[in-house]
Amino acid sequence: MFPMSTSSPRRPTVRFASRGSSHFDVLLAAFCVVLVVSNVVATKPLEVGSGSVMLGPVQLWPLVLDGGVVLFPLAYVLGDVISEVYGLRAARRAIWTGFGAALLAVATFFVVQALPPAGWYENQAAFEAVLGPVAQIVTASLAGYLAGQLLNSWVLVRMKQRTAERRLVARLVGSTGVGEVADTVIFCAIAAPAIGIGDPGTFANYVVMGVVMKVAVELLVMPVTVRAIAWLKRREPSYYASDRPAR
Repeated sequence: MFPMSTSSPRRPTVRFASRGSSHFDVLLAAFCVVLVVSNVVATKPLEVGSGSVMLGPVQLWPLVLDGGVVLFPLAYVLGDVISEVYGLRAARRAIWTGFGAALLAVATFFVVQALPPAGWYENQAAFEAVLGPVAQIVTASLAGYLAGQLLNSWVLVRMKQRTAERRLVARLVGSTGVGEVADTVIFCAIAAPAIGIGDPGTFANYVVMGVVMKVAVELLVMPVTVRAIAWLKRREPSYYASDRPAR
């Protein structure tokens, strides 16, 4: 009789690339720009459709959104790419760097708004109307952003630790779903008063449509995200250079 093997099955190799490349720098810069711009345009509420359809106290139609829905989902796409290729530490670095960029933008808007305008400048009221709510919007965004992005990155990396290079789409969808729900609920709860949303039915519409639209954008660009991740993995020499422990 042959002795039975007591060795455990080999765990799949989990790889991440080093942050020391120009590719990571470009992703980090894009991540910060997307966050700052999204916070500014989120001061404009959007209403898509006409008429009124209610389900009890909940407004089903028209759809209530804010300007951030145009660009902000890209932050989760970039977060997914960074987490998948570079790991949790790199994702945290990007998240905290974006946090700092957003705070700098808020401080700048506040100082410029408070400074006396030139005598011929006639748009001070408009300037304050547009950028005045930005502080509350950014507070809402940063609270939701930190919770959502950290959850998004944590879920994606933990799933990768189990599946390595397999089931990439499942990782992207699962992590984004968790992150976007947390982000949107927190953001909407804080930002709604700043953009004039006070009715509970309208608020429910705002939250649900925010989640639906952001996840829909993520799913729509999923083929591009997958190709971008594959492209980066091929062009990062450190990704396949050696087996790296999960971070």
